[in-house]
Amino acid sequence: MFSVITTSPEQTWRVGQILGARLAAGDTVCLYGDLGAGKTSLSYGIALGLEVKEKYITSPTFTLVNEYEGRFPFYHMDLYRLSDPGELESIGFDEYIDSDGVTVIEWAERAGDELPDECFSVYLSSIDENSREIGFLVEGERYENLLTELQADLEKDRIR
Repeated sequence: MFSVITTSPEQTWRVGQILGARLAAGDTVCLYGDLGAGKTSLSYGIALGLEVKEKYITSPTFTLVNEYEGRFPFYHMDLYRLSDPGELESIGFDEYIDSDGVTVIEWAERAGDELPDECFSVYLSSIDENSREIGFLVEGERYENLLTELQADLEKDRIR
């Protein structure tokens, strides 16, 4: 695990953009953090890295899933309003995981045991109004390699 500190929303977007540029079809990114921690900002950056054409990426708090076209389909989930992991079936959760696109899940802890065994987890926390600590923890060889590449890319971009 490693973490970086960002000092502006734009820098948080940049972290997401660098990660998004390395993601591929079937990848799952699980986001954790309190309200206002930067999950949607990071998701916006991931969309930039996936070359999503939509100008505005918003958190799908009420629809639960937004779909966007980019280099790969981008499936953006927000499970905040989920009261029970059993509700995942109604949104086709399993169909998004290991699909033809990249799935990013805000409030991933609400999925319980339904999350894939291998995923790229990101933990966000607020330091102050603009600064965030972003920690990365992965499961699986694919994501271990991705984390190593991401760390090198972030160091080149001087995000530490």
